[in-house]
Amino acid sequence: MIRDRNFDDLAQKFSENIYGTAKGLIRQTVVWQDLEQILHTLDANQAGPGASLRVLDAGGGMGQLSQLIARLGHQITLCDLSGEMLKLAREEIAKNGLLEQYRLVHCPVQQVDEHLDEPVDLVLFHAVMEWLTDPRAALELLMQQVKPGGIMSVMFYNYNGLLFKNLICGNLTHVEQGMPHRKRFKLQPQSAQKPEEVYAWLTEGGFQILGKTGVRTFHDYMRTSQIGEFSLEQLLAMEQGICRQEPYLSLGRYIHVYAQKPLQ
Repeated sequence: MIRDRNFDDLAQKFSENIYGTAKGLIRQTVVWQDLEQILHTLDANQAGPGASLRVLDAGGGMGQLSQLIARLGHQITLCDLSGEMLKLAREEIAKNGLLEQYRLVHCPVQQVDEHLDEPVDLVLFHAVMEWLTDPRAALELLMQQVKPGGIMSVMFYNYNGLLFKNLICGNLTHVEQGMPHRKRFKLQPQSAQKPEEVYAWLTEGGFQILGKTGVRTFHDYMRTSQIGEFSLEQLLAMEQGICRQEPYLSLGRYIHVYAQKPLQ
């Protein structure tokens, strides 16, 4: 039976393999562009620019992106199922002088409502759905924690990207078998989400989708045995240049989608 994934056993490796790589840098760069737009939109709904926002980083791990938000003066509640990830998060947040703006909660995302005394302006739900047994239920619970006019920011492991990767690698038998999770790849997500389903869950919950971005639209498909010459700056610039255009957006290994709850 597949259970929600707890990263206590792999917290340090997860941190190094995901965040300390070009993959992590691309993710952080393109999603932060979206978050800047989100914060601008939320500022327009507040009393004025500079108002402190309440942000929930659900399943936030080490809080890389929410720390950037905290630096702007906003208040963050970060919850995670893994106590080890929270320990690493606390160390990193303290090192960056941001502990006063954080509340760290050791709980699964499905229980975070028990730790919130009022709705929040922004929920970050990034790279978590693919590790859950019931991602839709978790998403719907988190949508309930967003106040009117607030925004839900969701990044998920893209089914289209997983399928395309297996096709171009010749894993056709694996595709025919339904691409079951391979347990030997410990950092490979347990499942991938179909974009049209995630978009429907958001709109059925009454949210209006404001934007979509493909995360790593071509980087993960590059053939290392036949790779050309390029710089990291070129890689980032090209990913940013096409990540919001079709068909590249829908082929991202992850997709970031953000949606707003109506004021009324």
